[in-house]
Amino acid sequence: METTRILCFGDSLTWGFDPATRTRLPEDVRWPGVLQSLLGEGYRVIEEAQSGRTIATEDPAEGEKNGLRYVIPCLESQSPLDLMIVMLGGNDLKRKFGYASIDIAGEMQILLEKIQSYNRFRMGDKMKVLLMAPPVIGEEVSDPWLEDCFDFPRARKISTLRSFFKYLTLKTNQLEENPIQDLDSPKIMKSLPKYLSLEECTALLESVDGPNRERDYCILTLFLN
Repeated sequence: METTRILCFGDSLTWGFDPATRTRLPEDVRWPGVLQSLLGEGYRVIEEAQSGRTIATEDPAEGEKNGLRYVIPCLESQSPLDLMIVMLGGNDLKRKFGYASIDIAGEMQILLEKIQSYNRFRMGDKMKVLLMAPPVIGEEVSDPWLEDCFDFPRARKISTLRSFFKYLTLKTNQLEENPIQDLDSPKIMKSLPKYLSLEECTALLESVDGPNRERDYCILTLFLN
C-alpha cells in the first residue's frame, strides 16, 4: 500500500507558535499532527512551517522569511507529494509592510502560479494544491506584542481576508469558491461622537486672530453649530 504524502506549507500557525507562552506547541497538538492522527496509517503529513514566514515579502528585521524563495527547494526536498496545503498571508498583514488586501492577493497568485508551474512540468500534475484561509484571531489570544505587530482591529482583518480570497476566487480563478465567504464579522461597538464643551468653544472662537479673522470666525462658528 502506497503512502499518501501531504505537505503543510505555512507560518507560525502551522509551526505551532503559542502566543501565550512564546513557545512551540507539542507535536500532537499542532494542526498537522492532529491531521496525521485523524488520517492514520497510509498517510504521511509533513510539517514545513516557519514562524514569521510571508508569502513573498522580504523581512530585514526577521531574516529569511520569504515563502516564494523557499517553496521550490521545499518541493524538491519533500517530493514525491500527493497534496500540498498552503496556509500563508497572516504575516503579510503586519503594520510595517503596509499592504492592502489586493497586494497580498497578488503575492498569493504569484506563489500559486509558481507551485503549479513546478507541479505541471516537474511532477506531472500529480500533486493537488489546497489553499487554506488563516483562522480569525480571537480575543483570548490578544497580546500587546501582536497588537503592535499588526495594528489591525479584528473586523478589519476579516474584511481584508474576505477581499483577498474574493480576488483569488473571482479575478484569478485560483479557487472554485471563497473559503471565508460566510465568515461573520464581529460587531463593532458604537460610541457617541466627541465634542467640545461650551467653554472650549468660546475659548476657540476668542483665539481667532489675523488678517482673515472675520472669515475664520464664521467658518469655526459654522462647524461648531
